[in-house]
Amino acid sequence: MRRASITSLAASIVLAVFAGNAPGQQSSADVPQFTNDGKLLRPQGYREWIFVTSGLGMTYGARPSTSQEADPRFDNVFVSRAAYDSFLKQGTWPEKTVFVLEIRTSHSKESINRGGHFQGDVDGVEVEVKDSSRFKGKWGFFDFSEGKTSAAPLPASAACYSCHAEHGAVDNTFVQFYPTLLQVAKTKGTVKSEAKSE
Repeated sequence: MRRASITSLAASIVLAVFAGNAPGQQSSADVPQFTNDGKLLRPQGYREWIFVTSGLGMTYGARPSTSQEADPRFDNVFVSRAAYDSFLKQGTWPEKTVFVLEIRTSHSKESINRGGHFQGDVDGVEVEVKDSSRFKGKWGFFDFSEGKTSAAPLPASAACYSCHAEHGAVDNTFVQFYPTLLQVAKTKGTVKSEAKSE
């Protein structure tokens, strides 16, 4: 009798472990966590998520200043494993998708490096969340600069909302800059027609 209950307990633990790690299933660490007053908690462990892409010195507005060109920033984009897996199957982002944009300084001609740029310190963290029940346009944007641990959504007048809505190739996101996922979106037919001609 005791051996049977030990075996049953072991089987339950194994099932729980596999259920918690099932492909496409988001763990609590991968979904957005909000305070009672609607602030987003800074995502933890995002560097262990899927690294989507990196850009250097990218700007979407006016021509960058001379200082920006001399000291371009790296933009590193991360998304949770479950959201990434869902995109591979559907070509769009599921509810509760969280993107983290980690902005880092760049350096050149230091140590043994004589050309090009390498990444330096974190200069900012921005987050985009898909939650249709919470945000009027399905997506919300958050700024975690200056080491903030929680942040209220940026106001709807912030430029990121209109820019993403107008220029995002897939589901409000700049998939046109994510080469691997862009091919997936083209195969699934989810790329906006306007983005194809830009």
